[in-house]
Amino acid sequence: MDFADKTALVTGANSGLGRAVAQALAAGGATVLMVVRDPGRGEAARAAIETATGNPAVHLLVADLVAQAEVRRLAAEVSARWPRLHLLVNNAGTAYPSRRLSPDGVECTLAVNHLAPFLLTNLLLEQLRAAAPARIVNVGTRINYAMELGDLSWQGRRYRMMRAYVESKLGMLHFTRELARRLRGSGVTVNCVFPGVFNSNLGGTDGAQGLFWKSVSLLLGWALATPEQAAERVMYLLGAPELADVSGEYFGDRRIISMPAQVEEQAANARLWEISARLTDLDD
Repeated sequence: MDFADKTALVTGANSGLGRAVAQALAAGGATVLMVVRDPGRGEAARAAIETATGNPAVHLLVADLVAQAEVRRLAAEVSARWPRLHLLVNNAGTAYPSRRLSPDGVECTLAVNHLAPFLLTNLLLEQLRAAAPARIVNVGTRINYAMELGDLSWQGRRYRMMRAYVESKLGMLHFTRELARRLRGSGVTVNCVFPGVFNSNLGGTDGAQGLFWKSVSLLLGWALATPEQAAERVMYLLGAPELADVSGEYFGDRRIISMPAQVEEQAANARLWEISARLTDLDD
């Protein structure tokens, strides 16, 4: 796909799906902003992408998305250096084996997987509108659960790693629907994608990768997609001409798939938005 003259930001871009998407965008000629937590690994990935694609416009931005101050600093840097943002991929995700709180006092899985993209996207809406037509792609999950909107930080229930991960990623579906409603007519679209099951570095050594996905990879690695194959689903949403006016949908492999029942409730979407805005001190 041709992404020349486009500026694209990808979170979680130093490995896995995020790196594959960043490289595909760079190969298409985009100016790519790679958001990473680890500067050493991030620079190695950035240099490898530049070498592989011959595209010198690949930039590294370091931010630990678990902290809202870092998200705000990241947004301020992007806004100052790139006044127009054509593509935003909210990919970064993690999972923790035990409940822990972020610097802002919320459960860390929720902080990284939902509140960080919620806050970052809202802080970059001016740049996205300035670049319209622009596209936002949120990476979600396929498991059909519901979020416990009254206890997002797991204060009153026994913490379960995979349930916490799934609920936080379901937040991206609620966010997608509500943001699409708010952006109607702006020239900015937002959709969510299930990238499929693929070999992932989710959670690092102490998270879901270490306790679940690594075992799956060892047992079924031959059956799992590569990050590059998973990235094809994301790239379709970023570049397909037929999706220019499609917004608020959930995609699998180049087709719209159903959302959980809770996400079809506009009241639930609005409630999660209100809670998220309060937890991030975002003026709604």
